[in-house]
Amino acid sequence: MKNFFDIDRWQEIWITITHNKSRSVMTAFGVFWGMFMLVLMVGAGNALKKGIMSEIEGFAVNSCFFWTQRTGKAYRGFQKGRSWQIRNNDITVIRQRVPELQYLSPMLFGGNTSDQNNVVRGEYGGSFELNGSYPEANEIQTNRMLFGRYINDIDIEGKRKVCVIGERVYEVLFPKKENPLGSTIRINGIYFQIVGVSQALSSASIGGDPKTTIVLPFTTMQQTFNQGDVVHFVAATAKPGIKVKVVQDKIAATLRDLHQIAADDKEGVGSVNVEDQFMMFNNLGLGITALIWIVGLGTLFAGAIGISNIMLVTVRERTKEIGVRRALGATPSNIVGQILTESIVLTILAGIGGIVLGVGILSAVGLALSQGDQFFKDPQISFTTGIGALFILAVIGTLAGFIPAQRAMMIKPIEAIREE
Repeated sequence: MKNFFDIDRWQEIWITITHNKSRSVMTAFGVFWGMFMLVLMVGAGNALKKGIMSEIEGFAVNSCFFWTQRTGKAYRGFQKGRSWQIRNNDITVIRQRVPELQYLSPMLFGGNTSDQNNVVRGEYGGSFELNGSYPEANEIQTNRMLFGRYINDIDIEGKRKVCVIGERVYEVLFPKKENPLGSTIRINGIYFQIVGVSQALSSASIGGDPKTTIVLPFTTMQQTFNQGDVVHFVAATAKPGIKVKVVQDKIAATLRDLHQIAADDKEGVGSVNVEDQFMMFNNLGLGITALIWIVGLGTLFAGAIGISNIMLVTVRERTKEIGVRRALGATPSNIVGQILTESIVLTILAGIGGIVLGVGILSAVGLALSQGDQFFKDPQISFTTGIGALFILAVIGTLAGFIPAQRAMMIKPIEAIREE
Protein backbone atom coordinates (compact mmCIF):
# COMPACT_ATOMS: atom_id res chain seq x y z
CA MET A 1 0.00 0.00 0.00
CA LYS A 2 2.93 2.29 0.78
CA ASN A 3 4.33 1.74 -2.72
CA PHE A 4 0.94 2.58 -4.20
CA PHE A 5 1.09 6.11 -2.77
CA ASP A 6 4.77 6.60 -3.67
CA ILE A 7 4.75 9.85 -5.69
CA ASP A 8 8.19 9.22 -7.18
CA ARG A 9 6.97 5.89 -8.49
CA TRP A 10 3.96 7.46 -10.18
CA GLN A 11 6.19 10.12 -11.71
CA GLU A 12 8.36 7.36 -13.15
CA ILE A 13 5.31 5.67 -14.63
CA TRP A 14 4.09 8.92 -16.16
CA ILE A 15 7.52 9.69 -17.62
CA THR A 16 7.70 6.19 -19.12
CA ILE A 17 4.30 6.49 -20.74
CA THR A 18 4.89 9.99 -22.10
CA HIS A 19 8.42 9.08 -23.27
CA ASN A 20 6.87 6.43 -25.52
CA LYS A 21 3.89 8.66 -26.30
CA SER A 22 3.20 7.65 -29.89
CA ARG A 23 3.72 3.96 -29.18
CA SER A 24 1.58 4.11 -26.03
CA VAL A 25 -1.24 5.94 -27.80
CA MET A 26 -1.35 3.50 -30.69
CA THR A 27 -1.30 0.49 -28.37
CA ALA A 28 -3.84 1.92 -25.90
CA PHE A 29 -6.16 2.71 -28.81
CA GLY A 30 -6.95 -1.01 -29.08
CA VAL A 31 -8.24 -1.06 -25.48
CA PHE A 32 -9.99 2.30 -25.97
CA TRP A 33 -11.76 1.04 -29.08
CA GLY A 34 -12.65 -2.29 -27.49
CA MET A 35 -14.21 -0.61 -24.44
CA PHE A 36 -15.96 1.98 -26.63
CA MET A 37 -17.54 -0.74 -28.78
CA LEU A 38 -18.44 -2.81 -25.70
CA VAL A 39 -20.27 0.15 -24.13
CA LEU A 40 -22.13 0.87 -27.39
CA MET A 41 -23.11 -2.77 -27.86
CA VAL A 42 -24.24 -3.22 -24.24
CA GLY A 43 -26.26 0.01 -24.45
CA ALA A 44 -27.84 -1.04 -27.76
CA GLY A 45 -28.56 -4.50 -26.35
CA ASN A 46 -30.26 -2.99 -23.30
CA ALA A 47 -32.35 -0.75 -25.56
CA LEU A 48 -33.37 -3.76 -27.66
CA LYS A 49 -34.31 -5.81 -24.58
CA LYS A 50 -36.34 -2.91 -23.16
CA GLY A 51 -38.10 -2.54 -26.51
CA ILE A 52 -38.92 -6.24 -26.64
CA MET A 53 -40.17 -6.37 -23.05
CA SER A 54 -42.23 -3.20 -23.54
CA GLU A 55 -44.25 -5.10 -26.14
CA ILE A 56 -45.67 -7.35 -23.41
CA GLU A 57 -45.53 -4.85 -20.55
CA GLY A 58 -48.79 -4.84 -18.66
CA PHE A 59 -49.62 -8.44 -19.57
CA ALA A 60 -49.60 -10.80 -16.62
CA VAL A 61 -46.65 -13.13 -17.18
CA ASN A 62 -48.71 -16.04 -15.83
CA SER A 63 -51.53 -15.62 -18.36
CA CYS A 64 -52.94 -17.50 -21.31
CA PHE A 65 -55.66 -16.78 -23.87
CA PHE A 66 -58.20 -18.90 -25.79
CA TRP A 67 -60.38 -18.57 -28.88
CA THR A 68 -62.29 -20.86 -31.24
CA GLN A 69 -60.97 -22.39 -34.46
CA ARG A 70 -62.31 -24.93 -36.92
CA THR A 71 -61.80 -28.48 -35.73
CA GLY A 72 -58.89 -30.40 -37.23
CA LYS A 73 -60.37 -33.89 -36.87
CA ALA A 74 -63.70 -35.68 -37.32
CA TYR A 75 -65.15 -36.75 -33.95
CA ARG A 76 -68.35 -38.41 -32.73
CA GLY A 77 -70.18 -37.94 -36.01
CA PHE A 78 -68.98 -34.35 -36.50
CA GLN A 79 -66.96 -33.65 -39.63
CA LYS A 80 -63.52 -32.12 -39.72
CA GLY A 81 -63.55 -28.33 -40.11
CA ARG A 82 -66.61 -27.77 -37.89
CA SER A 83 -67.12 -24.30 -36.39
CA TRP A 84 -68.14 -23.90 -32.74
CA GLN A 85 -68.61 -21.14 -30.13
CA ILE A 86 -67.59 -20.66 -26.51
CA ARG A 87 -70.71 -20.08 -24.38
CA ASN A 88 -71.39 -18.38 -21.05
CA ASN A 89 -71.92 -21.74 -19.35
CA ASP A 90 -68.42 -22.80 -20.43
CA ILE A 91 -66.96 -20.08 -18.19
CA THR A 92 -68.84 -21.46 -15.18
CA VAL A 93 -67.63 -25.01 -15.89
CA ILE A 94 -64.03 -23.83 -16.36
CA ARG A 95 -64.10 -22.14 -12.95
CA GLN A 96 -65.31 -25.41 -11.42
CA ARG A 97 -62.87 -27.72 -13.18
CA VAL A 98 -59.69 -25.63 -13.01
CA PRO A 99 -58.91 -24.81 -9.35
CA GLU A 100 -55.46 -23.51 -10.38
CA LEU A 101 -57.14 -20.42 -11.90
CA GLN A 102 -56.45 -17.00 -10.39
CA TYR A 103 -58.30 -14.70 -12.81
CA LEU A 104 -60.68 -15.55 -15.65
CA SER A 105 -62.35 -13.10 -18.01
CA PRO A 106 -64.53 -13.84 -21.04
CA MET A 107 -64.43 -11.13 -23.70
CA LEU A 108 -66.50 -9.83 -26.58
CA PHE A 109 -65.30 -7.74 -29.51
CA GLY A 110 -67.31 -5.46 -31.74
CA GLY A 111 -67.67 -2.09 -33.33
CA ASN A 112 -69.10 -0.57 -36.46
CA THR A 113 -66.19 0.30 -38.70
CA SER A 114 -68.50 0.90 -41.66
CA ASP A 115 -70.05 3.83 -39.81
CA GLN A 116 -67.60 6.72 -39.59
CA ASN A 117 -69.27 7.89 -36.41
CA ASN A 118 -70.35 4.77 -34.53
CA VAL A 119 -69.35 6.63 -31.34
CA VAL A 120 -70.67 10.18 -30.90
CA ARG A 121 -70.55 12.91 -28.28
CA GLY A 122 -72.33 16.06 -29.38
CA GLU A 123 -70.56 17.39 -32.49
CA TYR A 124 -67.60 15.03 -32.04
CA GLY A 125 -67.48 11.44 -33.20
CA GLY A 126 -65.39 8.64 -34.62
CA SER A 127 -65.19 4.95 -35.43
CA PHE A 128 -63.88 2.89 -32.52
CA GLU A 129 -63.68 -0.75 -31.43
CA LEU A 130 -65.76 -2.17 -28.59
CA ASN A 131 -64.58 -4.66 -25.98
CA GLY A 132 -66.86 -6.36 -23.47
CA SER A 133 -64.89 -7.54 -20.43
CA TYR A 134 -65.01 -8.51 -16.77
CA PRO A 135 -63.07 -6.56 -14.09
CA GLU A 136 -60.48 -9.38 -14.05
CA ALA A 137 -59.40 -8.34 -17.55
CA ASN A 138 -57.55 -5.38 -16.05
CA GLU A 139 -55.59 -7.79 -13.84
CA ILE A 140 -54.57 -9.82 -16.87
CA GLN A 141 -53.72 -6.89 -19.13
CA THR A 142 -53.14 -3.89 -16.90
CA ASN A 143 -54.17 -0.41 -18.00
CA ARG A 144 -53.21 2.85 -16.34
CA MET A 145 -56.28 4.89 -15.44
CA LEU A 146 -55.98 8.51 -16.53
CA PHE A 147 -59.45 9.29 -15.19
CA GLY A 148 -61.87 7.37 -13.00
CA ARG A 149 -61.96 3.60 -12.70
CA TYR A 150 -62.22 0.36 -14.64
CA ILE A 151 -65.29 -1.87 -14.99
CA ASN A 152 -66.33 -3.38 -11.63
CA ASP A 153 -68.48 -6.25 -10.38
CA ILE A 154 -71.52 -4.01 -9.81
CA ASP A 155 -71.41 -3.00 -13.49
CA ILE A 156 -71.40 -6.68 -14.46
CA GLU A 157 -74.20 -7.74 -12.12
CA GLY A 158 -76.43 -4.76 -12.93
CA LYS A 159 -75.63 -4.78 -16.66
CA ARG A 160 -75.04 -1.06 -16.30
CA LYS A 161 -74.59 1.10 -19.38
CA VAL A 162 -71.16 2.44 -18.45
CA CYS A 163 -67.88 2.43 -20.35
CA VAL A 164 -64.14 3.01 -20.11
CA ILE A 165 -62.67 4.81 -23.13
CA GLY A 166 -59.13 4.65 -24.51
CA GLU A 167 -56.88 7.68 -24.52
CA ARG A 168 -57.30 8.31 -28.29
CA VAL A 169 -61.10 8.10 -27.92
CA TYR A 170 -60.82 10.72 -25.17
CA GLU A 171 -58.73 13.01 -27.39
CA VAL A 172 -61.30 12.81 -30.21
CA LEU A 173 -64.43 13.17 -28.10
CA PHE A 174 -62.98 15.70 -25.63
CA PRO A 175 -60.66 17.94 -27.68
CA LYS A 176 -60.75 20.62 -24.96
CA LYS A 177 -59.30 18.12 -22.41
CA GLU A 178 -62.22 18.52 -19.97
CA ASN A 179 -63.00 15.93 -17.32
CA PRO A 180 -65.00 13.16 -19.07
CA LEU A 181 -66.29 11.36 -15.98
CA GLY A 182 -70.08 11.28 -15.90
CA SER A 183 -70.42 12.39 -19.53
CA THR A 184 -72.56 10.32 -21.87
CA ILE A 185 -71.63 9.12 -25.34
CA ARG A 186 -73.74 7.35 -27.96
CA ILE A 187 -72.40 3.99 -29.12
CA ASN A 188 -74.25 2.50 -32.10
CA GLY A 189 -77.30 4.57 -31.11
CA ILE A 190 -77.27 3.62 -27.40
CA TYR A 191 -76.15 5.96 -24.63
CA PHE A 192 -73.41 5.00 -22.15
CA GLN A 193 -71.88 6.90 -19.25
CA ILE A 194 -68.10 7.28 -19.06
CA VAL A 195 -66.60 6.03 -15.78
CA GLY A 196 -62.93 5.99 -16.77
CA VAL A 197 -60.22 6.75 -19.31
CA SER A 198 -57.50 4.11 -19.70
CA GLN A 199 -53.97 4.13 -21.06
CA ALA A 200 -52.38 0.85 -22.14
CA LEU A 201 -48.91 0.04 -20.82
CA SER A 202 -47.83 -1.75 -23.99
CA SER A 203 -48.44 -1.56 -27.72
CA ALA A 204 -49.50 -5.22 -27.80
CA SER A 205 -53.16 -5.72 -27.01
CA ILE A 206 -56.16 -8.02 -27.14
CA GLY A 207 -58.84 -7.26 -29.70
CA GLY A 208 -57.45 -4.09 -31.27
CA ASP A 209 -55.55 -0.97 -30.34
CA PRO A 210 -56.35 -0.09 -26.70
CA LYS A 211 -56.02 3.61 -27.53
CA THR A 212 -59.05 3.40 -29.80
CA THR A 213 -61.05 0.84 -27.83
CA ILE A 214 -64.10 1.37 -25.59
CA VAL A 215 -64.53 -1.20 -22.81
CA LEU A 216 -68.07 -2.14 -21.75
CA PRO A 217 -69.25 -4.52 -19.02
CA PHE A 218 -69.35 -7.99 -20.60
CA THR A 219 -72.97 -8.64 -19.61
CA THR A 220 -74.07 -5.22 -20.85
CA MET A 221 -72.49 -5.73 -24.25
CA GLN A 222 -74.05 -9.18 -24.63
CA GLN A 223 -77.54 -7.95 -23.81
CA THR A 224 -77.48 -4.49 -25.40
CA PHE A 225 -76.04 -5.58 -28.73
CA ASN A 226 -77.89 -8.92 -28.93
CA GLN A 227 -74.77 -11.11 -28.68
CA GLY A 228 -76.71 -13.98 -27.11
CA ASP A 229 -74.49 -16.07 -24.85
CA VAL A 230 -71.50 -16.16 -27.22
CA VAL A 231 -67.98 -15.55 -25.89
CA HIS A 232 -65.36 -14.46 -28.42
CA PHE A 233 -62.25 -14.79 -26.29
CA VAL A 234 -61.16 -16.06 -22.87
CA ALA A 235 -58.26 -14.69 -20.81
CA ALA A 236 -56.93 -16.51 -17.74
CA THR A 237 -54.06 -16.46 -15.25
CA ALA A 238 -52.62 -19.16 -13.02
CA LYS A 239 -52.31 -18.89 -9.27
CA PRO A 240 -48.84 -17.98 -7.94
CA GLY A 241 -46.55 -21.00 -8.05
CA ILE A 242 -48.62 -22.78 -10.72
CA LYS A 243 -47.23 -23.21 -14.23
CA VAL A 244 -49.41 -21.53 -16.85
CA LYS A 245 -49.08 -24.66 -18.96
CA VAL A 246 -51.17 -26.54 -16.36
CA VAL A 247 -54.03 -24.01 -16.60
CA GLN A 248 -53.73 -23.80 -20.38
CA ASP A 249 -54.01 -27.58 -20.83
CA LYS A 250 -56.92 -27.92 -18.40
CA ILE A 251 -58.98 -25.11 -19.96
CA ALA A 252 -58.32 -26.42 -23.47
CA ALA A 253 -59.31 -29.96 -22.38
CA THR A 254 -62.49 -28.61 -20.76
CA LEU A 255 -63.51 -26.74 -23.91
CA ARG A 256 -62.85 -29.82 -26.08
CA ASP A 257 -64.96 -31.97 -23.75
CA LEU A 258 -67.86 -29.48 -23.66
CA HIS A 259 -67.98 -29.05 -27.45
CA GLN A 260 -67.35 -32.58 -28.69
CA ILE A 261 -63.84 -31.96 -29.98
CA ALA A 262 -61.29 -34.80 -30.07
CA ALA A 263 -58.85 -34.74 -27.15
CA ASP A 264 -55.87 -34.89 -29.53
CA ASP A 265 -57.25 -32.21 -31.88
CA LYS A 266 -54.68 -29.41 -31.57
CA GLU A 267 -56.47 -27.19 -34.09
CA GLY A 268 -59.93 -26.93 -32.56
CA VAL A 269 -58.99 -24.69 -29.63
CA GLY A 270 -56.70 -21.77 -30.29
CA SER A 271 -54.52 -20.62 -27.40
CA VAL A 272 -51.37 -18.72 -26.53
CA ASN A 273 -49.23 -18.97 -23.41
CA VAL A 274 -47.77 -15.59 -22.43
CA GLU A 275 -45.38 -17.26 -19.98
CA ASP A 276 -43.80 -19.12 -22.91
CA GLN A 277 -43.58 -15.89 -24.90
CA PHE A 278 -42.03 -14.10 -21.94
CA MET A 279 -39.43 -16.85 -21.50
CA MET A 280 -38.65 -16.74 -25.21
CA PHE A 281 -38.09 -12.98 -25.07
CA ASN A 282 -36.07 -13.36 -21.88
CA ASN A 283 -33.85 -16.05 -23.42
CA LEU A 284 -33.43 -13.90 -26.52
CA GLY A 285 -32.27 -11.04 -24.30
CA LEU A 286 -29.81 -13.32 -22.48
CA GLY A 287 -28.47 -14.54 -25.82
CA ILE A 288 -27.99 -10.98 -27.07
CA THR A 289 -26.20 -10.03 -23.84
CA ALA A 290 -23.91 -13.07 -23.99
CA LEU A 291 -23.01 -12.40 -27.63
CA ILE A 292 -22.27 -8.74 -26.89
CA TRP A 293 -19.96 -9.57 -23.98
CA ILE A 294 -18.15 -12.31 -25.93
CA VAL A 295 -17.44 -9.96 -28.85
CA GLY A 296 -16.61 -7.02 -26.55
CA LEU A 297 -14.26 -8.98 -24.30
CA GLY A 298 -12.60 -10.51 -27.34
CA THR A 299 -11.86 -6.99 -28.62
CA LEU A 300 -10.54 -5.94 -25.20
CA PHE A 301 -8.21 -8.93 -24.95
CA ALA A 302 -6.93 -8.16 -28.45
CA GLY A 303 -6.07 -4.68 -27.17
CA ALA A 304 -4.42 -6.25 -24.10
CA ILE A 305 -2.13 -8.27 -26.35
CA GLY A 306 -1.00 -5.00 -27.93
CA ILE A 307 -0.28 -3.51 -24.50
CA SER A 308 1.65 -6.65 -23.50
CA ASN A 309 3.77 -6.31 -26.62
CA ILE A 310 4.61 -2.67 -25.97
CA MET A 311 5.52 -3.48 -22.37
CA LEU A 312 7.90 -6.20 -23.61
CA VAL A 313 9.54 -3.64 -25.90
CA THR A 314 9.69 -1.20 -22.99
CA VAL A 315 11.38 -3.76 -20.77
CA ARG A 316 13.87 -4.50 -23.52
CA GLU A 317 14.70 -0.80 -23.95
CA ARG A 318 15.07 -0.32 -20.18
CA THR A 319 17.21 -3.38 -19.54
CA LYS A 320 20.20 -1.31 -18.42
CA GLU A 321 18.01 0.90 -16.18
CA ILE A 322 16.46 -2.15 -14.56
CA GLY A 323 19.92 -3.62 -14.00
CA VAL A 324 21.11 -0.45 -12.29
CA ARG A 325 18.05 -0.41 -10.03
CA ARG A 326 18.62 -4.05 -9.12
CA ALA A 327 22.27 -3.28 -8.34
CA LEU A 328 21.20 -0.42 -6.09
CA GLY A 329 18.96 -2.68 -4.08
CA ALA A 330 15.62 -2.79 -5.88
CA THR A 331 13.87 -6.07 -5.16
CA PRO A 332 12.21 -8.22 -7.86
CA SER A 333 8.80 -7.24 -6.44
CA ASN A 334 9.69 -3.55 -6.96
CA ILE A 335 10.50 -4.17 -10.62
CA VAL A 336 7.46 -6.38 -11.17
CA GLY A 337 5.20 -3.88 -9.39
CA GLN A 338 6.38 -1.02 -11.61
CA ILE A 339 5.85 -2.93 -14.86
CA LEU A 340 2.41 -4.18 -13.77
CA THR A 341 1.37 -0.73 -12.58
CA GLU A 342 2.41 0.84 -15.91
CA SER A 343 0.39 -1.78 -17.79
CA ILE A 344 -2.68 -1.35 -15.56
CA VAL A 345 -2.55 2.47 -15.72
CA LEU A 346 -2.25 2.44 -19.51
CA THR A 347 -5.13 -0.01 -19.81
CA ILE A 348 -7.48 1.79 -17.40
CA LEU A 349 -6.80 5.23 -18.87
CA ALA A 350 -7.62 3.93 -22.36
CA GLY A 351 -10.69 2.06 -21.06
CA ILE A 352 -12.07 5.04 -19.16
CA GLY A 353 -11.75 7.11 -22.32
CA GLY A 354 -13.77 4.48 -24.21
CA ILE A 355 -16.43 4.37 -21.47
CA VAL A 356 -16.79 8.16 -21.37
CA LEU A 357 -17.14 8.48 -25.15
CA GLY A 358 -19.50 5.49 -25.38
CA VAL A 359 -21.77 6.75 -22.59
CA GLY A 360 -21.81 10.21 -24.18
CA ILE A 361 -22.94 8.84 -27.54
CA LEU A 362 -25.56 6.59 -25.91
CA SER A 363 -26.94 9.58 -24.00
CA ALA A 364 -27.24 11.58 -27.22
CA VAL A 365 -28.95 8.69 -29.00
CA GLY A 366 -31.28 8.13 -26.02
CA LEU A 367 -32.27 11.79 -26.06
CA ALA A 368 -33.06 11.58 -29.78
CA LEU A 369 -35.11 8.39 -29.36
CA SER A 370 -37.08 9.84 -26.45
CA GLN A 371 -38.68 12.39 -28.79
CA GLY A 372 -40.99 9.75 -30.28
CA ASP A 373 -42.53 6.34 -29.69
CA GLN A 374 -39.59 4.17 -30.71
CA PHE A 375 -39.01 0.43 -30.37
CA PHE A 376 -35.49 1.01 -28.99
CA LYS A 377 -35.76 2.59 -25.55
CA ASP A 378 -33.15 4.27 -23.32
CA PRO A 379 -29.86 2.86 -24.68
CA GLN A 380 -27.75 3.12 -21.53
CA ILE A 381 -25.46 0.96 -19.42
CA SER A 382 -26.00 0.54 -15.69
CA PHE A 383 -23.62 1.82 -13.02
CA THR A 384 -22.93 -1.79 -12.05
CA THR A 385 -21.94 -2.59 -15.63
CA GLY A 386 -19.55 0.38 -15.65
CA ILE A 387 -17.90 -0.75 -12.41
CA GLY A 388 -17.69 -4.30 -13.73
CA ALA A 389 -16.06 -3.05 -16.92
CA LEU A 390 -13.42 -1.15 -14.92
CA PHE A 391 -12.70 -4.28 -12.88
CA ILE A 392 -12.29 -6.28 -16.09
CA LEU A 393 -9.92 -3.60 -17.35
CA ALA A 394 -7.81 -3.93 -14.22
CA VAL A 395 -7.63 -7.70 -14.71
CA ILE A 396 -6.76 -7.30 -18.38
CA GLY A 397 -4.07 -4.73 -17.53
CA THR A 398 -2.59 -7.12 -14.97
CA LEU A 399 -2.56 -9.99 -17.47
CA ALA A 400 -1.07 -7.74 -20.15
CA GLY A 401 1.80 -6.75 -17.86
CA PHE A 402 2.46 -10.19 -16.37
CA ILE A 403 4.77 -11.59 -19.07
CA PRO A 404 6.80 -8.33 -19.40
CA ALA A 405 7.07 -8.19 -15.60
CA GLN A 406 8.34 -11.76 -15.46
CA ARG A 407 10.94 -10.92 -18.11
CA ALA A 408 12.04 -7.84 -16.16
CA MET A 409 12.39 -9.86 -12.96
CA MET A 410 14.69 -12.37 -14.69
CA ILE A 411 17.19 -9.68 -15.76
CA LYS A 412 20.50 -10.14 -13.94
CA PRO A 413 22.03 -6.86 -12.72
CA ILE A 414 25.58 -7.49 -13.99
CA GLU A 415 24.44 -8.51 -17.48
CA ALA A 416 22.03 -5.57 -17.69
CA ILE A 417 24.71 -3.03 -16.72
CA ARG A 418 27.05 -4.37 -19.39
CA GLU A 419 24.40 -4.17 -22.15
CA GLU A 420 24.70 -1.28 -24.56
